[in-house]
Amino acid sequence: MAVVWGILAQILHLALILAAAPALTGVVRWLKARMMGRQGPHPLQPLRDLVKLLRKRPVLAENASAVSRAAPYVAVGAAVAAAALVPSFARGMAFAPLADLILVAGLLALGRVAMALAGMDVGTPFGGLGAAREMSFAALAEPALVVAALTLAILAASTNLDAIAGAVRDGGLGLRVSLGLALVALLAVAVAENARIPVDNPATHLELTMVHEAMILEASGRHLALWDYAAMLRLTLWLALLAAVFLPLGLAPPGAAPHHWILGLLAWGVKMAGLALALAAFESAIAKMRVFRVPEFLGAALLLGLLGAIFLFVSTGLT
Repeated sequence: MAVVWGILAQILHLALILAAAPALTGVVRWLKARMMGRQGPHPLQPLRDLVKLLRKRPVLAENASAVSRAAPYVAVGAAVAAAALVPSFARGMAFAPLADLILVAGLLALGRVAMALAGMDVGTPFGGLGAAREMSFAALAEPALVVAALTLAILAASTNLDAIAGAVRDGGLGLRVSLGLALVALLAVAVAENARIPVDNPATHLELTMVHEAMILEASGRHLALWDYAAMLRLTLWLALLAAVFLPLGLAPPGAAPHHWILGLLAWGVKMAGLALALAAFESAIAKMRVFRVPEFLGAALLLGLLGAIFLFVSTGLT
């Protein structure tokens, strides 16, 4: 029965992530508007926008190649595959053996490369500018993610997300400086990966400061809907990843029956709502930094991740 429950949990998890992505983005936008004294759009407005865009045919430039046609589907597919590997309300799902943190990072990198290629495909100045900035930021963000994954792997003796969440949930790791440094590094990487303030402004219309939006300026119709949905999935994925690794409370154990999932679903909803509130408050209280300061920001994240790994080596006596 454990295999059956694992398959059912995997299906429910994937449906939950796919449905929660537009709602989570809408809640963050609504919370930011309320904190700034505005009424703000309805939390379900992103879903309405997706439905409207999916009904429209994309308009492509004359010199657009097959890259512009295939890239949105590759980005969404990579985001869905990565989201399916991150546990939400239960451990031991069908894809749990494949839920490797390095694999998740690789799938996120695949989506990033697809977006950069789509931005450069038509040959517009802003598309190339956004792609160049995106890849230069990734050159610092990805090492920071890998170093943080190394720290977690040493602590939990595995890079599997289920194993890491289980080790943290059981209290075997305790309170460690390395774990805190890995958390800060992952938070900085999450901000950069999702093009959030202070690295980028997802609501900006100023071309010279855009990174993510500059690469999809030529997108329209269902292609734009796919790009937007991929961004929503990445945000949900990252918040779910942080919740699973550092706040694994309420996760149903592997092989648990469906009645144990209710507590996990409630706990996951509370954690995601709390992280959405924290993100909205953070973005409302800070301004976007200059583009030339972003490498310093990500470099600090990489340094913190390295310090966490070094402290762990020293404290455990590894050489």
